[in-house]
Amino acid sequence: MKTMDQIKSVYFIGIGGIGMSALARYFKYLGKNVAGYDKTATQLTGELESIGIDIHYEDSIELVSNEYKHKESTIVVVTPAIPVDHLEWLYFKESRFEILKRSEVLGIITKDTYCFAVAGTHGKTTTTSILGHLLFESGVDVTAFVGGVVENYQTNLIGSGTTVTVVEADEFDRSFLRLSPNVACVNSTEADHLDIFGTADEMLKSFKEFADKVVDDKKLYINESVDFNGVKVGFDEGCSFRIVNIKVDNGWYCFDIITPKEVIEDVRFGLPGHHNLSNALVAFAMAYDYGVEKDLLVAALASFKGVRRRFSYKVRRDDFVFIDDYAHHPTEIKAVSQAVHEMYGDKKILAIFQPHLYSRTNDFMDEFAQALSTFENVILMDIYPAREAPIEGVTSEKLLSLVTSKGKELVAKNALVDYVKSFNPEVLVTIGAGDIGEMINTLKAELE
Repeated sequence: MKTMDQIKSVYFIGIGGIGMSALARYFKYLGKNVAGYDKTATQLTGELESIGIDIHYEDSIELVSNEYKHKESTIVVVTPAIPVDHLEWLYFKESRFEILKRSEVLGIITKDTYCFAVAGTHGKTTTTSILGHLLFESGVDVTAFVGGVVENYQTNLIGSGTTVTVVEADEFDRSFLRLSPNVACVNSTEADHLDIFGTADEMLKSFKEFADKVVDDKKLYINESVDFNGVKVGFDEGCSFRIVNIKVDNGWYCFDIITPKEVIEDVRFGLPGHHNLSNALVAFAMAYDYGVEKDLLVAALASFKGVRRRFSYKVRRDDFVFIDDYAHHPTEIKAVSQAVHEMYGDKKILAIFQPHLYSRTNDFMDEFAQALSTFENVILMDIYPAREAPIEGVTSEKLLSLVTSKGKELVAKNALVDYVKSFNPEVLVTIGAGDIGEMINTLKAELE
């Protein structure tokens, strides 16, 4: 495997993915040649092109510049979703280029740094972005690779440090087992990606294997719901780091943090939902024990603006609120619902959900229905297939039949805007990990 010094050019197949694009930015900032292919142009690919990264959208060897055809100085990074008959991928494979997954590249980048790794089936992106923000704002020489666009920076890469890294430890495809973290957290071990793991027990075994990579239990931070050894973080009395005295003040959470050493009072944080308080606390605990001054951490928590598509306010007026969230698991939908109803429970709320993956919808059909039923009015879109073929009998119609909400409809993508306008909600919430994210700006423009 090449070292960073040996790598002159990096070519990405699937450059527009949220994780891949962060790596592309990083290599570009290091002065490497960076280019890539993606199937379609998106907001993310446009942002990459704006910083000088060449991207094309046709699968063609001729469109790959010659500087990326020298295998002694080039690495090729591929998305797991790439089809086996992809011409560019076949060219690099048959020419014996070094072809790596994103997680393997993160392994190269992080092995010589002090690495914070954030794991869990929920909360990885938000926790990673908060931790990266806390460290960066406190003057730490850090680079954080985030699986979302952080609103404070309008990018999915925080900082350009070379000694400390913060990474999402992704359980999908067991990618997190390629990392070597110095410090880590596990926010949740709820079942997900059963198309990969087969059973919840197998997934839990992988999380335990990841946790065992942290040699010192005092550097492994565990949400109070996770039954591993480590530093417990949460709201219960038995936690080493604990949030108490929570109040809501004009859209802000105000609270105190009990640490093993002291009580830190009058902390403010702007993201709604107790799940976000939990994410903020574990990030705070990791940075606090790393040695960052508490006053710097408190100030940084207050200045954190959130992550694009994680309870992102697209419109925030007195008469209309539009919130967008990436939630694609029942627990995440419940968390969004809790936050929305805590802030806007007296308003006319409409939730739009696009299920992501046939397998996930099948695995958690009843749980999705229960989570969605916490909203009084729900729109379902068709299932977004991503990498999957349809599964017989697994449809949005079936899911809708299990939802008990007072108002519920299945609405086609091309009819969505008209339906929402006719419903005239006071609070609109869009939820899902599919291409619903590409519709947000259109929805916003129409509704404003």
